[in-house]
Amino acid sequence: MLAVPGAELYYETAGSGPLVLLIPGGNGDTLPYAGLLRLLSDEYTVVAYNRRGFSRSPIVGPVNAEGRLDADADDALALIGHLGSGPAHVFGSSSGAIVALRLLTRSPEHVATLISHEPPLAKLLPDGDEWLAFLDELYDAWRADGPAEAMRRFGERILGVTEDDSSDRFAALPDEQRTELMQRMGANLNFWFEYELKTYPRYEPDLTVLSGLTDRLVLAGGKESRGLFPYRPNTVLAERLGLQVVDFPGNHIGYATHPVEFAAQLRALLASRTRPDARPADRPTG
Repeated sequence: MLAVPGAELYYETAGSGPLVLLIPGGNGDTLPYAGLLRLLSDEYTVVAYNRRGFSRSPIVGPVNAEGRLDADADDALALIGHLGSGPAHVFGSSSGAIVALRLLTRSPEHVATLISHEPPLAKLLPDGDEWLAFLDELYDAWRADGPAEAMRRFGERILGVTEDDSSDRFAALPDEQRTELMQRMGANLNFWFEYELKTYPRYEPDLTVLSGLTDRLVLAGGKESRGLFPYRPNTVLAERLGLQVVDFPGNHIGYATHPVEFAAQLRALLASRTRPDARPADRPTG
């Protein structure tokens, strides 16, 4: 546990070497990153944690809804300072990618490489108002009908899932870990609906600042997510920043469903950016 202003952060570490920080998405939990934590630990110090307010990372006092994104970025920075001796490689997915982008624009000196995997930045899209209206409807559905119905609609419209396959999404996890994760998902989903669903997709990253940091920014998506809402904001960022979207195995949670292939590609990407002879201009930008 790491005490930070207004919260305590549960985190797990494995391995030794350069620091790799894994920022979770809307599930807020370490377990979907279990595969990456294990598979990268032979070469890196890998850290996964529960974001504040999610299971095992309690908030002290009332939730500051308006300041949550900045608090999330500060928490990531605190972990980097606590566990590392230099700039960290940072991977964030979904809401975690939004947190990571906020971290990069506020504290670039602490980030060596940022892999932003499918941040749902609706306001970047030409049809963003329609997506934000849908997310507002989902919030109302959660309030009226509960998380199961809201997640069914979320899966159909956002992820392209036509039936409830939640039992299979984390099939790569050992049975005991999958059961443990599912037991925590209910409370985590409610927290996500209440404090994140409507607000984080409305975040607008500072493109002027990001344009000066493209040598350390990787925009990532899932091969199976092309054309879906979570993939599209990165295509806009890529066009505006002169980058490309790098496709990783799987879909929106490919790191959990295809951990071996995902870790191998992530390892190769990090190696290409940390070669002693790699000047910033030589490093791949996409």
